[in-house]
Amino acid sequence: MKILITGAKGQLGTQLIEILSRGKSELGPVPKEVKNCEIIPCGVEELDITDLKAVKELFHKKKPEVVINCAAYTNVDGCESNEDLAFKVNSLGPRNLAMASEEIGAKLLHLSTDYVFRGQGTVPYKEYDKVDPVSAYGKSKALGEEYVREFSTKYFIVRPAWLYGYYGKNFVKTIMKVAKEKGHLTVVNDQRGNPTNVEDLVHHLLKLIPTEEYGIYNCTGEGECTWYDFAKAIVTLAKINCTVDPVTSEQFNSAAKRPSFSSLDNMMLRCTVGNEMRPWEEALKTFIENVKTLEKF
Repeated sequence: MKILITGAKGQLGTQLIEILSRGKSELGPVPKEVKNCEIIPCGVEELDITDLKAVKELFHKKKPEVVINCAAYTNVDGCESNEDLAFKVNSLGPRNLAMASEEIGAKLLHLSTDYVFRGQGTVPYKEYDKVDPVSAYGKSKALGEEYVREFSTKYFIVRPAWLYGYYGKNFVKTIMKVAKEKGHLTVVNDQRGNPTNVEDLVHHLLKLIPTEEYGIYNCTGEGECTWYDFAKAIVTLAKINCTVDPVTSEQFNSAAKRPSFSSLDNMMLRCTVGNEMRPWEEALKTFIENVKTLEKF
């Protein structure tokens, strides 16, 4: 199998390539269909996904069987001040990949986000719930989903949330660093969601791609918490001497509005390839144990 990965140098893309290379994730071996696959890694230097002509030319030259789109503009506040760039990368980029994938008969696995939902409910969102984003980032990702559905017949749209992994910057690493340096943190306590370990996410992405179980999937850690709960758990598990105090989103005065409740239910995983996502506390514990051993912090 030949797999082309966009955003290959980011947090998710880097760990995806590593898991494919070692043939297993923390949850178990990768499917036999993707073992020893040919990986075509594409950072922005190798492929600008916003350039339709370049995308089509590369796809026709390399002829991947599967495309995994990890490329995105994920600066939520930055999307508010640079809306054109957000929609160019997060909407037109997936459209271009969908059109080019369709031309060569490739499957497209596109990574989306929990931010496509308004986030005012109290029950975890299922895949059939209506998207209704409140930020430029969420709106650009929602349009990206729409384009993928419109221009591809063989697609998987996967929605992770609150993602953290061994590579790049993320909330867990930031909390550990700042907690050690300052000994005191203030973290918002009025936004609820699902912390998600990249190992768990990649394990399920690789379970999906050999199949024809096309459609939309939520893929997040089991259970929910607030960012404050998350930070408290990080500090406790990392055994850092630090106090953590709750604050409101209003006190943070961010440029972009965040969903107050964006918890997702992995219903379609349960109904198809199976939901093996770990409880978020268990996945976090393993991550913190490993991040020091692997010296990736």
